[in-house]
Amino acid sequence: MPIRWIEIDDEVWKYLQEHAQPFVDTPNSVLHKLLFDRKGPEISMEEPPISFKGMPVALAQILEVIYEIEKHGYSRPKATRLVAERRGTVVPTIMDKYCKQLGLKAKEVDELFDEPGYTEFKKVLKENFTTYKDLIDIYFETITIDHFAQMKDHNIDD
Repeated sequence: MPIRWIEIDDEVWKYLQEHAQPFVDTPNSVLHKLLFDRKGPEISMEEPPISFKGMPVALAQILEVIYEIEKHGYSRPKATRLVAERRGTVVPTIMDKYCKQLGLKAKEVDELFDEPGYTEFKKVLKENFTTYKDLIDIYFETITIDHFAQMKDHNIDD
């Protein structure tokens, strides 16, 4: 689903905040609840987890979170929650993969997620999963190419 940017005034922002569940809702999910009486865009729980034979679960879960951020534009917390639900586990288990196991704090992970091209994040992953360096490169090239193609298509339509 294409993402559109809108401007809202402080009064509308405050109203959205009053109806939001902290650390869960985004402005878009609040609008979905208020306008359509539902939780938000339907999320496919049928998409298979990212996994290759022999790939460490930690790497697969980290790549899956990145996939949700890139494909759907979700925040890290929302992408993490989705991956946890899909895998039948809890959010701290997924967070452990990209924080504790990589030796990073959530703020540091957010900074890595926010970096265009994920250069530093790729470097961290390659240092921690040395056997999978080529796979990590290919994975990031694939998702960023798809993301930029979608953005280009989106801009042409506007």
